Amino acid sequence: MATPTPPDDQSPHRHHLPPEIAPGTLDEATAAKLEELIEAEEGSQNRFTGLLGHAGTALALAMSLFHLWAAWSIVPTTTLRFVHVGFAMALGFYLFPLARRFRHRLMPWDWALIAAALGVTWYLIAGGDELLDRYVFPEPMDLVVGWVLIALVLEVTRRTTGWIMPGLAAAFMLYAFWGNLLPPPWRHQGYDAERLIPHLTITLDGIFGTAVDVSATLIILFTIYGAILQASGAGKFFVDFSFAATGGKATSAGRTVVLSSFLLGGPSGSGVATTVTLGTVAWPMMRRVGYRADDAGGLLAAGGLGAIISPPVLGAAAFLIAEYLKIGYLDVLRMAVVPTVLYYASLLFMVELDQRRIAARAGMPEETIATERPGALVRRYGFHFTSLVAIVVFMVWGYSPTLSVLYAMLVAVALSFVRPETALWPRRLVEALAGGAVQAVGIAATCACAGIIVGVITLTGLGLKFSDIAIQAAGGSLVVTALYTALIVWVVGLAVPVTASYIICAVVAAPALIKLGVPDFAAHMFVFYYAVLSEVSPPTALSPFAAAAITGAGPYRTTLQAWKYTLPAFLLPFVFVTDPEGVGLLLSFREGMGWGDVAWQVLLAACGLAALAAAAQGHARRALALWERAGFALAGLLMIFPALIEAAFADALPAPHWLGLGLAAGLLALQRRGGAAAPPRSAKTA
Repeated sequence: MATPTPPDDQSPHRHHLPPEIAPGTLDEATAAKLEELIEAEEGSQNRFTGLLGHAGTALALAMSLFHLWAAWSIVPTTTLRFVHVGFAMALGFYLFPLARRFRHRLMPWDWALIAAALGVTWYLIAGGDELLDRYVFPEPMDLVVGWVLIALVLEVTRRTTGWIMPGLAAAFMLYAFWGNLLPPPWRHQGYDAERLIPHLTITLDGIFGTAVDVSATLIILFTIYGAILQASGAGKFFVDFSFAATGGKATSAGRTVVLSSFLLGGPSGSGVATTVTLGTVAWPMMRRVGYRADDAGGLLAAGGLGAIISPPVLGAAAFLIAEYLKIGYLDVLRMAVVPTVLYYASLLFMVELDQRRIAARAGMPEETIATERPGALVRRYGFHFTSLVAIVVFMVWGYSPTLSVLYAMLVAVALSFVRPETALWPRRLVEALAGGAVQAVGIAATCACAGIIVGVITLTGLGLKFSDIAIQAAGGSLVVTALYTALIVWVVGLAVPVTASYIICAVVAAPALIKLGVPDFAAHMFVFYYAVLSEVSPPTALSPFAAAAITGAGPYRTTLQAWKYTLPAFLLPFVFVTDPEGVGLLLSFREGMGWGDVAWQVLLAACGLAALAAAAQGHARRALALWERAGFALAGLLMIFPALIEAAFADALPAPHWLGLGLAAGLLALQRRGGAAAPPRSAKTA
């Protein structure tokens, strides 16, 4: 048992704030609160130094090097998945304690669990094809190893992500065992251990299913890539460039948050890291120009949320979309481009209205923050922009996503030597590689645990039953089914992270939309975007809670403000599934569609988002009366989600899109006749 020692700031195998945050930027109390929030969501992590620290780094480095080698060479599918989960379990038990009070100590039971994880992994690999062939008639030892594996997966998931996900997996297993006792339509024949355990632990339909395959082949490579970018200073450059590009004006704080969240979020794919990095730098500026603490926190969290839907990395769930639909990852990026642009356009609308609403320009001096000129920054560190395009360029050239990210890593490492302060010499490179593996542990554990749930769903046929139930409850209406699906995904997202929410709902909720004629890619993108809402939905609202810790606002008020900023853009996915030509927003075409139809869909969506932003902010050219807010909300819905209005009026409303455009134009004309904007208000009344 090791005696705890003070953490080494360079240790990669520990939870820490994003590296873009300079020491001293946050006071100790705020930094500690942020660490506590992250640990509450992702598990308390040991901070070892000395021999244990080096051993942890070596284990994480071995995990990274194995997956880099597997990306280049040929490793059998089953071996890759077995080793991936084995590494995740061993590293998880090493770095994440049984409980918070055991932090910074490697207890005897941790050693036992690590040994068990390695033993189970060896048994599965050594069993080979013979083990897979006998899953229908398993041997007693197969069942023992299977039960141990399930217990290990549940425990490592609990340590890294909390108790909710393993609790759901255990509930699904109970359903598999005793579902024959339930009333129709939930009843199934019931399965005993000899049928269920091998299905979950030996076949590729349970723990080692699609989710773990994507985690082992793509997600971990992208986490390593992100760690390399952060170690080379790319994140800091994107933040600095955003401040310089917006003129360094304090009144441009909102625009700076939007721009920097896009640049920083795309390569990182992490909502909370983006939120914390931006919050520490932008909050003082936002406070000076009159933002309330909860408003500022909501905007920071909304900007961080964009990291999960921003190409070229997106969130881990995006890789799963490609695998489930059997399409290229480049196709997923293509489908995400327009919704991402519209999401940030919506945030920009909200920011511009913020500045009108709090009268920043009229009521505050035009304070300039000391920054370098954009041109100077680009000349010195512009090579970091390659991180935004390198992966896409390699995929356009015909390389697989796996090789593309591998080559992009080599490019990032080579370009880091352009500047001495960004060079990834061996020690920094080792730390980055180890850090990338550590970041992948929680995702790998979540994917393995989600595999238990998916395995039960496929074995019992619950997915098909649930689709029929949802369609019947909706009376066969596509609009109502879409509303039910969004609600289901949102509720699931309240309890589990984005990746797990998407995995579960992709096999439970998406089939209902597909049965009603929605293209499969549109249904999965719909589920993905609503799964992302879990990032700003309590009790897993890590991004708003982290922003609240920085601004000092109440966490739930900040969460509500984050919803306000994201709500207009999150009505957008209904276009994918309720409007036959709405797939144009995914840069996909139905028969008879052309680029003109796509441009029309984008124009309608942008205008609708602007109208909804005005309704949400209660401000356009001036402060809005209640009836004007309602009018802008209706106009936005008519342009974005006309099917909802048509369903309410039994299809008796002609040309809803044009009615929405006309209503918005009329309201703006009334505002112009009504006079100039309202006089400045103080931060307290804004």
